[in-house]
Amino acid sequence: MTKMAPELPIEVDSETGVWTTDALPMLYVPRHFFINNHTAVAEALGVDNYAEILYRAGYKSAWHWCEKEAELHGLEGVDVFEHYMKRLSQRGWGKFVTEAIDLDAGTARVRLEHSAFVYQLGKTGHKEEYMFTGWFAGAMDQILAARGSALRTVAEQTQSAAEPGCEVGIFTVQPLADAQG
Repeated sequence: MTKMAPELPIEVDSETGVWTTDALPMLYVPRHFFINNHTAVAEALGVDNYAEILYRAGYKSAWHWCEKEAELHGLEGVDVFEHYMKRLSQRGWGKFVTEAIDLDAGTARVRLEHSAFVYQLGKTGHKEEYMFTGWFAGAMDQILAARGSALRTVAEQTQSAAEPGCEVGIFTVQPLADAQG
């Protein structure tokens, strides 16, 4: 393993200790701390309920992030999505690779390698990265809205490296059935 310095801009306020990246406040916590808390909430609420809550929250957060980053860096279209995948990858969640994206069709396929959840939890036999799913639809929908499109999407995790026989996670984005406007 080759080590390197972070590739994303990190600033720390010397008075407050607040970490900032791309003008957004950040939290820096150990992976085990985050995933142990995540797992405890999933156990308390039930995975399906928790996944739905995270989908909506993640969708909203991705929309906001993509909107702000597009404005800050002068990005649009696929460049916004690729910038989002790059930043997610740089933050330690895993390596997100856009295998396919078609803005006109409202579709995308994202491969997840080196998942933080799989590194922490191992081969559980379940899709462990459901927290990420809403991120992809939120990013896609923000980009579509910025282009003036009424098309809206839904994302789904189709496989996880935590499942037997799988080495990577796969997420797909497709149009909502009633989203054509």
